[in-house]
Amino acid sequence: MSGAGPAPTVIRIGGSFAGSTHLPAWLDAIAAQAGRVVVVPGGGPFADAVRKAQSDMGFDDRAAHRMALLAMEQYGAALASLRAGWIVASSAAGIRRALADGQVPVWAPSRMVLCAKDVPWSWDVTSDSLAAWLAGRLGARRLLLVKHVEPEADELRASDLAARGVTDPAFPGFLRDSGVETFLVGPSGHTTMSGARIVLEDIDGATNDSSCPALCRASTS
Repeated sequence: MSGAGPAPTVIRIGGSFAGSTHLPAWLDAIAAQAGRVVVVPGGGPFADAVRKAQSDMGFDDRAAHRMALLAMEQYGAALASLRAGWIVASSAAGIRRALADGQVPVWAPSRMVLCAKDVPWSWDVTSDSLAAWLAGRLGARRLLLVKHVEPEADELRASDLAARGVTDPAFPGFLRDSGVETFLVGPSGHTTMSGARIVLEDIDGATNDSSCPALCRASTS
């Protein structure tokens, strides 16, 4: 984002917020940061429909990957319709233009992701990993993973979150590659726009900061 204004914050809004009473407050908090934030939608009920259809029909993960990206775009289109000044953007250039215009870009991932050589076509990669991937591409200041999870520690290990199913399995690797400071934010975190910092582990198994517990109370993402 060099030469295109301050680095933005990328905010991944979990699909479980689709029917949540917390959603309006989050939309208002994000709208107040227009021009400084990029929204990455989860898949929500649209991705659930893809999973069910795959089980029923038996199509492969490559087809499911394409459909899951479209599920994110469906949820994103719904989110963008709920507040003025929100616009769907499918490219880095489109995101930059929206930010420069003081808008809230909502990422439609298919165009960028389907051309990417470093994103596997697998259910191991969901909107968590894709948010980290986009944050790295944009040179984002921060990444917030907004989920129906209330962190119970100031720092959480990425590997523990993946093992518990709080994030997708591929997330730790995508987070490492992104180099972006990342936080897990619970449903009430819209008041502070902050949460528990997610840390990586070094090769020897130690975290890249001090050793810390990875306790969280998870419902759905």
